[in-house]
Order: sequence, then C-alpha cells, then structure tokens
Amino acid sequence: MTRLLGSSAVVVAFGTAILGMVLAVAGARLRRPELVRGAYTAVHVNFALLALAALAMVWALATHDFSISYVAQVGSRSTPLFYTIISLWGALEGSILFWGLVLAGFSAVAIRHGVRTAESGRPESPDVERMLPYAAAILLGVGAFFYLLLVMPANPFLAVSPVPADGPGPNPLLQNHVLMAVHPPLLYLGYVGMSVPFAFAMGALLAGTPGGTWIRLTRRWTTAAWMFLTAAIIAGMWWSYEVLGWGGYWAWDPVENASFLPWLTATAFLHSAMVEERRGMLRVWNLSLVTATFALTILGTFLTRSGILSSVHAFAEGEIGYWFLGFIAIVLVFSLALVAGRSDQLHTEGRLDAVASRETAFLLNNLLFTVFTFTVLLGTLFPLVAEAVRGVKVSVGEPFFNRMTLPLCMALLFLLGVGPALPWRSASRDAVMRELALPAALAVLVALATWALAGGGPYAILTFAFGTFALAVNVRQFVAGAGARRRAHGESPPLALARLVSGNRRRYGGYLSHVGVITVAMAIA
Repeated sequence: MTRLLGSSAVVVAFGTAILGMVLAVAGARLRRPELVRGAYTAVHVNFALLALAALAMVWALATHDFSISYVAQVGSRSTPLFYTIISLWGALEGSILFWGLVLAGFSAVAIRHGVRTAESGRPESPDVERMLPYAAAILLGVGAFFYLLLVMPANPFLAVSPVPADGPGPNPLLQNHVLMAVHPPLLYLGYVGMSVPFAFAMGALLAGTPGGTWIRLTRRWTTAAWMFLTAAIIAGMWWSYEVLGWGGYWAWDPVENASFLPWLTATAFLHSAMVEERRGMLRVWNLSLVTATFALTILGTFLTRSGILSSVHAFAEGEIGYWFLGFIAIVLVFSLALVAGRSDQLHTEGRLDAVASRETAFLLNNLLFTVFTFTVLLGTLFPLVAEAVRGVKVSVGEPFFNRMTLPLCMALLFLLGVGPALPWRSASRDAVMRELALPAALAVLVALATWALAGGGPYAILTFAFGTFALAVNVRQFVAGAGARRRAHGESPPLALARLVSGNRRRYGGYLSHVGVITVAMAIA
C-alpha cells in the first residue's frame, strides 16, 4: 500500500506538471485568466503530491518496509530511527525525491507570492501579472524533469521480490554524525532555491518585460538561497574534515567544487543585481549569471549522481548522468536562444560615468568571479573530459587550484575594501583619497608587522594587508553612519547603530557579510 501510494503520487505529479505547463503558456498567450489559474492550482497540487510521496517513503523507512527498493537499499533494522529517517537523502533515489519535494514547495510559495504582488496594485503589478504564468511554466518544467527521473531511472518505489529480512543500512560514512541531518538539506535548499530567480528571469523574457521587476521580485529568494548554499558549504567542510580527516580548510574535492561553483556565480549575481536596480545596467550580464547559476546547480547534481566521480558523496547509479546532461543542454540552449531573441529589449541607457565609481568596482568584481568560476570548472571537469576523449586518467589537484585561484582571491579581497568606499556614478579624487588613506596606511603597517614578526609567505602577508584594508573600510561605514545619525538625532551610539542598520538592512547586511569573508580569509592566512 505504501509503495502504491508513493509511486502513484509521483506519476500524477509528473502528469500534473505537464498539464500545468500547457495551461500556463496557453493562458498567457490567449489571455485566458481561468487557464492561468488552473496552472497555479497545478503548482500547489504538485506540492501536495510530492509531500505525500515523501511522507510515504519516510513511513516505509521507519517501518522497515523492505518490499520497497529504496528501503532495501539503505534501510537496516539496526540503524537508529533518526539516521533511518534522514537516509531519505542518503542515496540517489531518495535525494531526487527530496529535491522534488523542495522544488515543489518553493514553486508553490513563489507563485503564491507572485499572485499577491500582481493583485496588490503596486507599480510593478502589471509586469508581474504578465511574467508570472511563464515563470510558473518554467518551474513546472523543471519539476517535470525531476518527477520523470522519479518515474523512470531513479524510481525509489520499485517492488523487491523476494523481500529481504533486513538491509545493509546507510553508507557508514554518511551516518553517525549530526551534520548528515544538516548539510544535505541545506545544500538542496540552496540548489533548488536558485530555480526561482531563473524561472522569473526566463518568464520576464518570455513575457517581453525584461526590466528589473523580476530582480526585485526574487531578491529575497536569491539572498535566501545564497545563504542556504553558504551554510551548506560550511557544514560540508566541517563534516568532511571530521569524518574523512581531510585536514586543512578546502581539499578541492570535485564534489566540494560542485557546490562552490554556483556559489561563485550567485555571489556575482547578488552584486550585479544591485547595479541593475540602481542604474539600469548589466541587464544581459544578470540574465547570464542567473542562468549560469541554475545550470551549475544541475551540473553539481550531475557530478554527484552520475557515478563519474569517485567520492563519498557520489552515487554511481546507471545511466542517470545522461539525463542530467541532456537537461543541462536544454536549459542552456533555451536560455541563450531566449536572450538572443530578446536582445533588442535588453539595451540599457545606463553607462559607466567614471572609473572611480561603485559600478566599476562591481563590474571588476563580476569579472573576477567569472574567471574564478571558469578556473574551478576547468580544473574539475578537465580530468573527466580527458578520460572520456583519450582514455587517460589525469589528476588535477590542490597545487593547480591554489596557484590559479589565490591571485583572484587577493584581488577580490582588495575590492571588498574599495567597493564600499566609492560612491555611485563618480567620485572626486580628493573624496576617494579621504576614504582610503587611513585604511591604506593601516594595511601597510600590518603588512610590515606581519613580515617582521611572523615572516609569512607573500600571500599570507597580502591577505593580512588587504584584509586590514577591507575591514577598516567596511567597519568605517558603520562608524561613520552611526556617528552622523547620532549627531542628527541625539541618539546614543548603540541606538544610532541599531536604527542605522535596521533602516537599510540590504546595505549594512552586505557590509556585514564582507566582514565575515574577511574574517575567514585572515583566519586561513
């Protein structure tokens, strides 16, 4: 009964997703609101169906129903109940089911929020109303791909005969540690969360409204997904080094890189999105970045689920890798064709007014993140391509990654200090000198002290110097802002600082994240 319930829910979800896609596109093209509402209903129905399938699997795991293939693969009567339940995401089929559940939930919340915005009468409501059906179609299309995997190559509800009396249990390396319950869900929340801005970006292009509305509508989604992905990477590092004993801070394991790649492009997108909102610039760049981020989340899933990597994270299972490669190809061709087809609507009036401006700092930041992403991608995929083409195993290890990425890290660390000190549009030379003189002097002093007292290598010295420079600039933004507010309103320093931050959470939250990055960099150095 449990097997029939779960498998039926997944099959119906796949059919509902296809039907919802057709209703959404037809309703938008024919201007039939009732069809569009039917598509939105399909989004919510899919969430209920995937929740039902996931609950059926959890029940099967908890009751040791070894007649179900996934339970027979990862279940064991001797495994504690807690680790039995979280083994839902401990192998291929269960992780795809969990991915589908998170995607269906995110889709339902995103569409519900979009409907409320469209009905709110805000200035952006007409644009949201036009793009929302297409965004729903994209989310349903992505969902349909994962539901199809659950129906065919990664079906967790297959029948087992004869039914075994017990199972092998989860991979010993993937249990007996509490981070097994933390790292994979955080990673999926980060990965799947990137589907929402991608869907709305493509929806805006399909609707002919490629302005900044989709960025404003999905700003919090992107930030939340980035935060989940950041937390997942940190939890994964902690888990790996405790369980596997890798040591150090980062081993450049291919699966580590798989989660790091979309983080790089998402970080670049968060910065360039501010430029489009503020100045109406970098429109094509933002569409490219959000597409790359989504594609890299699928690539990361391919690397860990296709079996082409030898890693504790990798699940070597059948031919599912080809499905992921095909889906990545469809996403890239569809997105690039859509951007090219709407190129006449993507021109912007904003221009760089001066070299010494925040826009220029953001542009340099994005270029560095792009080069960083390409470097890590090349080092991760080159051994796989070389083996596929020439049949020769090639190893790309830490020396390559460190040699190629450390200069980029130094440049990014330097920009963490330069960017916040520069105003929008342009700045006078005297103003820039006033902002940067003291931080630069502190950086020189720290570099000399590090060299004289610790005698570290050049990269360590540069990290402490640039870290001091960036830290001084970012902290100064809080001090100067709170001081100005205290003088204007007569508030106490703590109250002035609290109200300063609460009044502009995006700006000062960004500075706070800079401080976090600087702290990590200097700790490693």
